[in-house]
Amino acid sequence: MIKEDLARAIDGDVLAPGDPGYDTARAVWNAMVDRRPRLIARCHNVADVRAAVRAARDLNLEIGVRCGGHSVLGLGIPNDGLMIDLTPMGAVRVDPSQKRAWVQGGALLGALDRATQPHGLATTAGNVSHTGVGGLTLGGGMGWLARQHGLSCDNVVSFEMVTADGEIVHASQSENADLYWGLRGGGGNFGVITEFEFQLHEVPSAALVTTLSFPVDAAGSVLRTWRDLSVQAPRQATFTASLPGEENVVTVGFVWVGHPAAGRPLPNMKSLGKPLTESVVEMSYVDLQRIDDSPQGHAFRRYMKGHYLRQLSDEAIEALVQSRTNGPAAGRPSVGFQAYGGAIAEVPDGDTAFTFRDTAFEYVASSRWTDPAEDASRMARARRTAAALDPFARGQYVNTLSDEGAEGVRRAYPPEKLARLTAVKDKYDPENVFHLNSNIRPSDHRRA
Repeated sequence: MIKEDLARAIDGDVLAPGDPGYDTARAVWNAMVDRRPRLIARCHNVADVRAAVRAARDLNLEIGVRCGGHSVLGLGIPNDGLMIDLTPMGAVRVDPSQKRAWVQGGALLGALDRATQPHGLATTAGNVSHTGVGGLTLGGGMGWLARQHGLSCDNVVSFEMVTADGEIVHASQSENADLYWGLRGGGGNFGVITEFEFQLHEVPSAALVTTLSFPVDAAGSVLRTWRDLSVQAPRQATFTASLPGEENVVTVGFVWVGHPAAGRPLPNMKSLGKPLTESVVEMSYVDLQRIDDSPQGHAFRRYMKGHYLRQLSDEAIEALVQSRTNGPAAGRPSVGFQAYGGAIAEVPDGDTAFTFRDTAFEYVASSRWTDPAEDASRMARARRTAAALDPFARGQYVNTLSDEGAEGVRRAYPPEKLARLTAVKDKYDPENVFHLNSNIRPSDHRRA
């Protein structure tokens, strides 16, 4: 009768193993995740979320909160627990005169971009349109607009949240300011966000992606020159570089948001030398925002390791190049860099839980595959590849944490930030009800 009781309490659907739609609802971006919740509450409104949280507490069921489902560990899917599925709550409301957007907790990034761009407006969001607004924003939210307008979390005006007791609280600079601070970078530790209010910015509909490829033998010199060019890049440009998996090339370039003919000139890449290939593609901003979408859906098994780098030194580049020669090309992870700086670094470090604003580059080693027999070798290879940059790294983006556990949380937050986050956790979730995340444990962590 547990399912029937919950179904009577909410407007949305309640699914159990064997029900139509159950397997679809529990599928996430990483195909390695195959957990089976006892119940899935597909919430349609904030009242449904409150009822689901209270039901889980009454039944002593572990709670997972699923939106886009893009965490590498599939943290939103609790095995034999209650999964709060926010995906039916995907509405976005825009007020162009106030330059504000109110976004429900289950909305995907594509919905936000599609709602704001007809008004010539946008806010910082990631470049995979089927990512959840919630998970991206609560961890910080890097995107192509971040160098111009700050991270996603820097653009949140207010939050609506359901607490572990099933109550509704609001957080802003003037209301529950401690929670407002913690939600901007502290992850999903404190409750279920049912609505975000975002500041919007005037953003041209045009974008441009420039990519050049070179032989991998030239990776050292190419990356050094690309690094030096990025230092002087206008804020419209976000420099990117990659060593793609099994290919023997290095690719570098930049993403430019804005009309190429307006404002400052585009970066001149001629000093990189003669490339193997060169691509300059103009597109709409909305198309840019889905440039890294996965048309294969959730078919791939995935793993990643990340670093923050205050600088990309010659020594770090050499270590990276050397890491590419360790082992065969088959199964080798892809390595990528994305430049930070600009508006990201201008927010005072103490203003948000998000940390390491003086990062120059984010580094990620990632792998995807389909054969379960390759799981162990693929993950081990990604770890070894990322470990080559350990001596040069400081900190990590919480949204790229995978299986690091408490050690990863300590990498993402320095001691003073972690202490402050723990105080917020003590106040809003002292029993650690919301622990399926990069967990900030309360002082009395009875639930690990």
